[in-house]
Parts: sequence; C-alpha cells; structure tokens
Amino acid sequence: MILEDLSEAKWLRRLIVAVLLAVLVLLAFQVLQPFIVPVIWAVILAYVTWPVHGRLVRLCGGRRELAALLMTLLLSAAIVLPVVWLVLLVQSEALPVYRELAPLISKVRLPPVIAELPMLGPRLQEILAQVAKDPGAIDTAIRNFLNQSSGEMAALIGGVGRNLVKLVIAMVSLFFMYRDGEYFASQVERVLQQFFGEARIAHYLEAIGNTVKAVVYGIVLAALAQGTLAGLGYWVAGLPAPVLLALLTFLVGLVPFIVPFMWGSASVWLYLTGETTAAIGLALWGLTAVSWIDNIVRPLVISGATRIPFLLVLFGVLGGLAAFGLVGLFIGPVILAVLMAIWREWLAEKRSQKE
Repeated sequence: MILEDLSEAKWLRRLIVAVLLAVLVLLAFQVLQPFIVPVIWAVILAYVTWPVHGRLVRLCGGRRELAALLMTLLLSAAIVLPVVWLVLLVQSEALPVYRELAPLISKVRLPPVIAELPMLGPRLQEILAQVAKDPGAIDTAIRNFLNQSSGEMAALIGGVGRNLVKLVIAMVSLFFMYRDGEYFASQVERVLQQFFGEARIAHYLEAIGNTVKAVVYGIVLAALAQGTLAGLGYWVAGLPAPVLLALLTFLVGLVPFIVPFMWGSASVWLYLTGETTAAIGLALWGLTAVSWIDNIVRPLVISGATRIPFLLVLFGVLGGLAAFGLVGLFIGPVILAVLMAIWREWLAEKRSQKE
C-alpha cells in the first residue's frame, strides 16, 4: 500500500528525475572537463572575429564550410607563427645580448642606496662579483639552457609546447563555431530564455558581448600598443634586443599596471651602466607615452563598453587569472558584468515598484 502510494506520488517522480538529471550533468561535466577551456577560447575567438568571418563568407559566395576552414587556418597561423618566431628570437638574441652585457655587468657598481638594502643589496653585489669573476661559465650555462629547453620556452610563451593538444582542440572547435555558430547561439539562447525570459536574457547576452569586446580592445590591444611604444623607447635608448624586450612587454602588459616594471627596470639598468641620459629619457618616455595607455585609454575603453567601474573590471581580470588561468582574463570580467546587469535590473524593479 505504501509502495503504491509512493509510486503514484508526483513529487517522488520529480525528485527521481531531478536526481538522475543531476547525475547525468555531473557525469557529462567529468567527460567534457578537459575540453571546456579550449572550447571557451574557441567561442571567444569566434565572437571577436565574427565580422571578419562574415566578410569572408560573402567573398566565398556563401560557402560557409570553406569560409570556416580559411578563417581557422588564418587564425591558427596568427597564433602559432608569432610563438615560433618568438622562441627562435629568444634563442638567437639571448646569448648575444648576454655577451654584450657581460663586460658592462663586470663594471657595474651598485649605488650605496641599493648596496645597503638588507638582504637584497649583498645578494645583488654577490651576483655581479660572480659574473665579473667568471663570465665564461655563465655563457656556457646559457648556451646549454637555450639548446636543451626550447620546448620549455615555447611552453612558457603562450603554453603551446605544453598544451599542443588543447590548441588543436580549440582550433577544431573554432572551425565548427564558424560553420555552425549561429545555430549554436540560437539554441543556447532559446534554452536560457526558458529560465530567464526573452528580454532579460537578451540584456545579459549584450553585457557578455560588450565585456568580451572591452577586454579584447582594452587589454589585448592596449598591451600590444604598450609593447610597440616601449619597444620604440628601448631602441632609441640603445638597449640590446629591443624587439625581444618589446614582445616581453606585450606579454606582461596583458595584466594591467605591470608594464612600468619592465621599462622601469630597463631605466634602472641604463642608470647603473652609466647611461644616465638614456635612463632619464626612457623613464620619461615610459611615464608619458607608455603609461598613459594604462592610466587613461584602458579605463575609458573598458568602462565605456561595459558600463561597470574599471576597478571592478581590474578585479575581474586579476581574480579570473588566479582562478581560471589565462582564459580567466575574459571569464572574470564577464561574471562581474553579468552580476552588475542583474544588480541594475533589481534596482530598476525596486524603483518601479516604489513609483
């Protein structure tokens, strides 16, 4: 009798269905977990480059598969070739740079202010003394490092060497995003509309799209501009390997407000080697030409597109990087942008209720 009552209870059937659905979702997550990050990268790249893909579709006479293949190949080349070039550049320039700097290092005398710093000063003086005593040993060590660890350097620069499989998965996913992206987007939008409503989900998707664009233009392109301007400063100041330093500045510039440590360190190095005029010139160039991107352009681009405070976006970038890795550069600000959209919507509803 009890079993018959339980079998007829609607709440029990709903509970069983809910439990089974939750188990299936968890199992599906375990199966798809290795592919989540590459697919997210594919979605971001497809969204940002979608206008270019649209033009290519028209050039291909509406043949979406051909356009998707061409876009995937072009984007793959745009990602892989710079990384390969950077690795080769490091191998070709690192050792000559050291050979050029070694005689200068042996002549460097730390200023009293730096030499008297607790713990740091004596350690720096010890390193300089070691280089001056036996520069050939360090030359050999650098040569061995460059010959034996090009794979590690590739992994360090962009994670290509260590994550080659993920890169391939991302590129394959990118092809299908280009080919079937509109269909995927419409299906996801329909599902979300069932839970949040048509008007509300449109507002949330708009916030997500604006945030992704703001991060691309306000962080990636801003870092590229900083690397270019800083590289020009390195070249005029007479630093060795200005292209390599510019590329490193670009990578560092993906995190806001870190670039001053790059050109600041270069200025200090020039000062320690007796190039006072070049050191002052590079420092002024960094303060006026490079840093204004961090201080003015980047906050205006990001805050203007997302309509959320730049400080909150900065927290989203840094927190996203810490929580999700490099893809967190986009996920962190997107999460905060959606939360801000929900917050504004709630405030608007409360205001309308009072009126």
